[in-house]
Amino acid sequence: MAGLADGLILDGDGRPTCFWGGSGAMMAHYHDTEWGFPVAEEHLLFEKICLEGFQSGLSWRTVLAKRPAFREVFHDFHYEAVARMGDADVERLLRDARIIRHRGKIAATLNNARRACELAEAHGSLGAFVWRYAPAPGSRRPPQTRAEMVSTSTESSQLAKDLKKQGWRFFGPTTAYAFMQAMGMVDDHLVGCHVREACEEARAAFVRPS
Repeated sequence: MAGLADGLILDGDGRPTCFWGGSGAMMAHYHDTEWGFPVAEEHLLFEKICLEGFQSGLSWRTVLAKRPAFREVFHDFHYEAVARMGDADVERLLRDARIIRHRGKIAATLNNARRACELAEAHGSLGAFVWRYAPAPGSRRPPQTRAEMVSTSTESSQLAKDLKKQGWRFFGPTTAYAFMQAMGMVDDHLVGCHVREACEEARAAFVRPS
């Protein structure tokens, strides 16, 4: 690994990759195929919002391992369906060991689904609203080392603030920034990571939802 910038390692195929993408097959697949690639589909955007909230205080590996169960119990994160869930569902899910059993986070998922319905009605779609917070092209210097990676931004703070005003829960500036990374609003693959070019190409060709 001589000559690699701090934060890059070699994956199983000898390619430079972000340090966290080399920690097992599950994480490598997520790093290589999802993280930083732009997303428009409503249920996937809502999934990423919710799972980043569940991740708070925990490792992403834990959340990712439980994602199939999360998708099952939350109707594949179609927020219209989640919005119809109620208190009895919260109590049922608190007994489901396949997911993260945190009352506040589960209740927030139901609440945020209802807020997502309201937001989509007012703005056309969830995607149309959140993509407004994308940084201006060329306004960000790509991270070259682990030390240059950040956990919040002006845009993530504003997104969290605006959603909080609309009643969203468990979605602060740090969670908002992690969401922005996960759904491709920002590309924080380190310079030199073998995925970064493909991610940038996908972002350049992406048509923002309306």
